[in-house]
Amino acid sequence: MRDGHYIIGLTGGIASGKTGASEYLSEMGMAVVDADVISRSLTAAGGAALAQIREAFGDSVFAPDGTLNRPLLGEIVFSDPAKRRTLEAIIHPMVQKQALEEIREAQTPIVILSVPLLFETGMDVLCDEVWVMCVDRDTQIMRVMARDRLTREQAIRRIDSQMSQEARMARANVCIRSDRDVAETRGQLASLARDRLKRL
Repeated sequence: MRDGHYIIGLTGGIASGKTGASEYLSEMGMAVVDADVISRSLTAAGGAALAQIREAFGDSVFAPDGTLNRPLLGEIVFSDPAKRRTLEAIIHPMVQKQALEEIREAQTPIVILSVPLLFETGMDVLCDEVWVMCVDRDTQIMRVMARDRLTREQAIRRIDSQMSQEARMARANVCIRSDRDVAETRGQLASLARDRLKRL
């Protein structure tokens, strides 16, 4: 428990279904603190992280209008682990600070803390339990290719840059499969959520 809230960490690899799960849990009335949403706000026009990104990566990762060229920056950091760590060192502390603020302000007894790199960033220590979204590798590759318009090789590189699904599952309390009918995934989420609410 933190600030009177029971915190459920929600994590999973790229294109594993975290966004859909978060949206559904939000529809069920749970507060969702989403690290991806926070990160996008930090790197949107006028975002707090832009100055440090420009200092670390130069003007080349910015469009003429001053907005961040996300596809180009993504290709750079997913091709070079050192540069990815540089970007993470800028973004992660800012994300964590805002996430803690949003948790404190939450008006629901259960807070879903959705963080792709939950274990890697150590944010799992904030959680009372962790749910991991699970998906078979071929489905994940196809989703990443379609969503981000990447080649198969680029998609695999991004997937493999993260902690493996097996490593996440070994540290999580619950595995929620998203490579099946959406109704089944939502049914599992609803059952888990109702069970946790009854325990409080």
